[in-house]
Amino acid sequence: MGDFQPPPIDLNFTNGLVLTMFKAKLITISLLVFSLVFPVVAVPSVPTAVKRVDTLIIGGTVVTMDSEKRVIEDGAVAIRGDEIVAVGKTADLTKEFRARTVINARGKAVIPGLINTHTHVPMTLFRGIADDLDLNEWLTKYIFPAEAKNVNEQFVRVGARLGLAEMIRGGTTTYCDMYYFEDAIADETKKAGMRGVLGETIIQFPVADNKTPDDALRYTEKFISKWKNDPLIVAAAAPHAPYTVSTDDLKRVRALSDKLGAPVVIHVAETKKERDDILAKYGKTPVDYLASIGFLSNRTIIAHSIWVTDEEIGILAKNNVGVGHCPQSNMKLASGVAPVPSMLKADVAVGLGTDGAASNNDLDMWEEIDTAAKLHKVHSGDPKVVSAEQAFEMATIRGARALHLEKLVGSLEAGKRADIAIVDLDSDHQTPYFNIYSALVYSTKAADVATVIINGRTVMRDRRLLTLNENAIKKDANAYRDKIIKSLGN
Repeated sequence: MGDFQPPPIDLNFTNGLVLTMFKAKLITISLLVFSLVFPVVAVPSVPTAVKRVDTLIIGGTVVTMDSEKRVIEDGAVAIRGDEIVAVGKTADLTKEFRARTVINARGKAVIPGLINTHTHVPMTLFRGIADDLDLNEWLTKYIFPAEAKNVNEQFVRVGARLGLAEMIRGGTTTYCDMYYFEDAIADETKKAGMRGVLGETIIQFPVADNKTPDDALRYTEKFISKWKNDPLIVAAAAPHAPYTVSTDDLKRVRALSDKLGAPVVIHVAETKKERDDILAKYGKTPVDYLASIGFLSNRTIIAHSIWVTDEEIGILAKNNVGVGHCPQSNMKLASGVAPVPSMLKADVAVGLGTDGAASNNDLDMWEEIDTAAKLHKVHSGDPKVVSAEQAFEMATIRGARALHLEKLVGSLEAGKRADIAIVDLDSDHQTPYFNIYSALVYSTKAADVATVIINGRTVMRDRRLLTLNENAIKKDANAYRDKIIKSLGN
């Protein structure tokens, strides 16, 4: 074997290797020195995966009505299914979410859907048949006879559809009702995609759907059981009032409420006559009487509550009773002015309601908000009482409390149902605006509502109703006008 000959040395390779090693050592030393001088080094984060949602509302003035009462300029709301998943700045939410539908709300307010805490929705068909009367004459001479001659299930369906269209157009997303054939009203409400706390009337004399309180209670139990756990419908019992339902039947209603966990809706202390009559009959004022028979609970919703004392307000607060304040109806019937400032001081869950269109004569919550703020100023002589923000609160989150639904609706925050109204802010009567609550309460009209989303579903887009046929509704309603006129003989 010959002598071993080593391979020739590649000087270029060797020099490069030495240089590389030198650079590596230099980098290591530099990093060591840098770490000693700057011990905390920010490492760029890896972008998280973009989240998918169904709807993203961007660019609006978001009025949250949450516990912090946040107003977010250039704000956004992300919706997945029936739920709000995020509320914040547009810049933040557009980075985090991608949506199948993006709604540009620039120049608009994005607000919680309005909550009507008391109405009789089919009574839209009695709009204007008897005006400028007190409650007793209005009821006994006109409304009760008109109902006896006209109300049946078809009447209720036609009137409900008309009322639902009117409420959605005005940005109302939840309402509390009391009437007859309430199961049919629930059916129409569900079809329209609206949310309702719907109470079947229980009254002492024969009415359209049930001839006795026993019949009404049986109907009500079936009605509540049928709609239990529905995502939109909360079925309730609705004894008409302490002066039209006996003590024994009121106790039976409370027992049914306990058995089924259902709300109870009732008129209470609407007039001075009612207050005086209850006092004469039972020796107690209406709220005190209801408390004494064990009727009140944290599922009770009472309408009007005009003639109540400070002590009774304390009873309402203690029992977490919801109150539906109907300022325009109360004014029109000259029933009186509810002590709402005192209720607010006691933190009673008082919301706003329209009452039925036969005594209002519309279902426009914007008028109620404006009236509630102004009525109590002139009645008390104090311009600071019931501020614009408080009035708007009664139409949203406090109204949700009144219906015992504050965990689901009433504010824009993650985890709540996506019940939202998008409202134009650039009409002549809103220009210019400096404070969002002032603009919403004192300037905004129902016609300014552009888009409405209920339970994550768009039911009105750019003022076009998507779940109701307005032309057919108006045709059906006008057909009943002629029938009602003939039935009353005048």
